[in-house]
Amino acid sequence: MPAPIRLRELIRTIRTARTQAEEREMIQKECAAIRSSFREEDNTYRCRNVAKLLYMHMLGYPAHFGQLECLKLIASQKFTDKRIGYLGAMLLLDERQDVHLLMTNCIKNDLNHSTQYVQGLALCTLGCMGSSEMCRDLAGEVEKLLKTSNSYLRKKAALCAVHVIRKVPELMEMFLPATKNLLSEKNHGVLHTSVVLLTEMCERSPDMLTHFRKLVPQLVRILKNLIMSGYSPEHDVSGISDPFLQVRILRLLRILGKSDDDSSEAMNDILAQVATNTETSKNVGNAILYETVLTIMDIKSESGLRVLAINILGRFLLNNDKNIRYVALTSLLKTVQTDHNAVQRHRSTIVDCLKDLDVSIKRRAMELSFALVNGNNIRGMMKELLYFLDSCDPDFKADCASGVFLAAEKYAPSKRWHIDTIMRVLTTAGSYVRDDSVPNLIQLITNSVEMHAYTVQRLYKALLDDISQQPLVQVASWCIGEYGDLLVSGQCEEEEPIQVTEDEVLDVLEGLLVSNLSAPVTRGYSLTAIMKLSTRFSSVNRIKKVVSIYGSSIDVELQQRAVEYNALFKKYDHMRPALLERMPIMEKTATNGPTEIVQTNGETESSALDSKHPPSITQPTNQANDLLDLLGGNDVPVIQTALPTKPASAGGELLDLLGDLSLSGIPPMTAYNKNGLKIEFTFERSNPNPNISVITIHASNSTEADMTDFVFQAAVPKTFQLQLLSPSSNIVPALNQGSVTQVIRVLNPQKQQLRMRIKLTYTLKGAPVQDLAEVNNFPPQSWQ
Repeated sequence: MPAPIRLRELIRTIRTARTQAEEREMIQKECAAIRSSFREEDNTYRCRNVAKLLYMHMLGYPAHFGQLECLKLIASQKFTDKRIGYLGAMLLLDERQDVHLLMTNCIKNDLNHSTQYVQGLALCTLGCMGSSEMCRDLAGEVEKLLKTSNSYLRKKAALCAVHVIRKVPELMEMFLPATKNLLSEKNHGVLHTSVVLLTEMCERSPDMLTHFRKLVPQLVRILKNLIMSGYSPEHDVSGISDPFLQVRILRLLRILGKSDDDSSEAMNDILAQVATNTETSKNVGNAILYETVLTIMDIKSESGLRVLAINILGRFLLNNDKNIRYVALTSLLKTVQTDHNAVQRHRSTIVDCLKDLDVSIKRRAMELSFALVNGNNIRGMMKELLYFLDSCDPDFKADCASGVFLAAEKYAPSKRWHIDTIMRVLTTAGSYVRDDSVPNLIQLITNSVEMHAYTVQRLYKALLDDISQQPLVQVASWCIGEYGDLLVSGQCEEEEPIQVTEDEVLDVLEGLLVSNLSAPVTRGYSLTAIMKLSTRFSSVNRIKKVVSIYGSSIDVELQQRAVEYNALFKKYDHMRPALLERMPIMEKTATNGPTEIVQTNGETESSALDSKHPPSITQPTNQANDLLDLLGGNDVPVIQTALPTKPASAGGELLDLLGDLSLSGIPPMTAYNKNGLKIEFTFERSNPNPNISVITIHASNSTEADMTDFVFQAAVPKTFQLQLLSPSSNIVPALNQGSVTQVIRVLNPQKQQLRMRIKLTYTLKGAPVQDLAEVNNFPPQSWQ
């Protein structure tokens, strides 16, 4: 049989193929020749044939028939055969195929071979594709090589140990004695792989994390030597000594210093040195600085060091490299909640990133800009964000508009500014605002009583300019229907009133009904607005004609409205003024029972509770068990709370501003105090509706560990209605260093004694805790 062609000739031949079909034909022909050679047990050219097969595998062609030939090469005594055999095993075999178990004995023999390069091949293969069975059988050999003095083998053994630990975590303790001397090695390759091994062990076991914290001073010393050492051609990368090792050490320090004061204190100085001494002109230095920033933010570092880290991210924002700018924005977004003031210093740079051409950078800059908005900078930030809303891509407009609405609702300096801002959004990006924005904006306008004339005038002007923005048209139609009389009378004091006649207003609304730009929902708003104006305008006959026309509309919704409105004119005209009077101020509350959640611009908000018509349910006779059994059984401890009493003063009960008196005149109470968790209730009355009691819970934690996943739930008897608003956090800080607050609103129309069943769930030191309690001794002022 003629000698098969060499690998180099095969590559050259395949590259001459002009079409995919021609290439496939060449590969099939060569595979047939290789199969024939394998069947004839040709040992002379087995190595060459497997090498060609690996090249075909890299091109995406099937090469599984060469698996057993790889095992034969591994069993060979020649190094060249072993090298190709082990390479083939790493590429063609994995733990899903039983064939790989046949290699176990060969690898074991080669791990004990007298030649370090053969041992290295065996370690690489085991570390690449060893199954859990192989790792269990060969872990002892790997551990021996980890203790050898040969640095070439130690670095490969350390990486192999990482794979063994990932496959069989219970073997971790076997490698613990071998790790003692790894960090004292001078060879950078061994140091690097040792740090990788220690990192893997710390991430997988809390016990190992505690054990290795004593190595922090040694790691700090290694890092200090790296940044202080002179030029070393062997390890130098763009003027920095072994940046790969520096990055690995910084990551390990981040894990060791997290939630540990002593370790964090030990590494504060070296982190400051790395942050100030690292060259930033090259990407290598930026990589080290980024890891340094992440480490500073994760450990319990000093406040000055955290400011330094945020300033580094601020410098990254000025970098020409888009990747570095993106990384900086993402990191600042994570830290803005904990270091808000430090991030605020870079506000102008962050806002400049909104003008970046890169879409990813613009999105991150927009999210970070909204996170920076507060009561002090709301005007300036909104100006920039509204300018961005004007010019940004359509993909950004919906999120940006929602963000503006939320920020304006939270920090608006005045009602007029709030309404002006919303008007600007509606006129520039109205078609992109979310559907739930319209009812929210209507509620805002309704509640701003003194701004009704100004708002309806602004919306009318906007409607004359543009009727293509459907949310704008819907809000404007609703407002004109409610406050059209204010528009016509010209009562606006905030700006110069415009002269509008009733016919002009009706012309605009009728134009919306016939416009091709109007959606069916918008036409419904317009028709209802026209109907509402029948009690505000004198042009009743004209309105009757418009309504009667749409009684035969092909739009079923519009037709139904028109028919009902016609009935109002004909049969129930005496009721029409009362039915079409102005809407009252809207209040967001919730029904009793499980709280109904409504999505509003990305945030959850409790659904509205109709406080106008409370259900008249008779009081059950059994006073002890009439609480809704939403939170568990009846065997709940009843907490008799002690109300704080104050000695009466002769001078008229001056408020003790430094004491714990409630400003509402209702004394606070302790509702729950057990296992270090204390729940206190403070009370106030809801001004618009005296039947609503507003209770604020304050949860504090006196234990040494944070209580995470904290959830407070409450249930009341059926004659009450209850709404739970969102809590300020789900983590109750340890040692009374802060508290979680949550607002409860209780509607008590019959002025009955308030009783409540509460359910508390949280996680303390990894263990879930759940408790039920009943609170019956509310202060009489809170419910009378």
